[in-house]
Amino acid sequence: VQLQASGGGLVQAGGSLRLSCTASRRIFSNNGMGWFRQAPGKERDFVASIAWNGETNYSGTVKGRFTISRDNAKNSLYLQMNSLTPDDTAVYYCAAARSSYGGTMGRSYQYWGQGTQVTVSS
Repeated sequence: VQLQASGGGLVQAGGSLRLSCTASRRIFSNNGMGWFRQAPGKERDFVASIAWNGETNYSGTVKGRFTISRDNAKNSLYLQMNSLTPDDTAVYYCAAARSSYGGTMGRSYQYWGQGTQVTVSS
């Protein structure tokens, strides 16, 4: 297993969760990383990305509420999610990009974690 996501769960609207993703050093060290999510019956959507140098990018629906970060020493990626709403309910996937910057498109990512379920109740 090269990417392992964790931290999902059930939370009430307005609550917070922190997702974590550990990766092998080989695919983490110089690569952009990202979070995507897929709700039932919907396509996979971009959530946030972080470049090797810490530059971040967010989708409009989560900007201001979610924060992506990385700890290169621990080969770990994080997603702090605040002010959650039922619309945030989805399976969240971490991914390692083909390049140092990542991006918003799924095809820009080479490795994917198994996903962690986030459910927000109203």
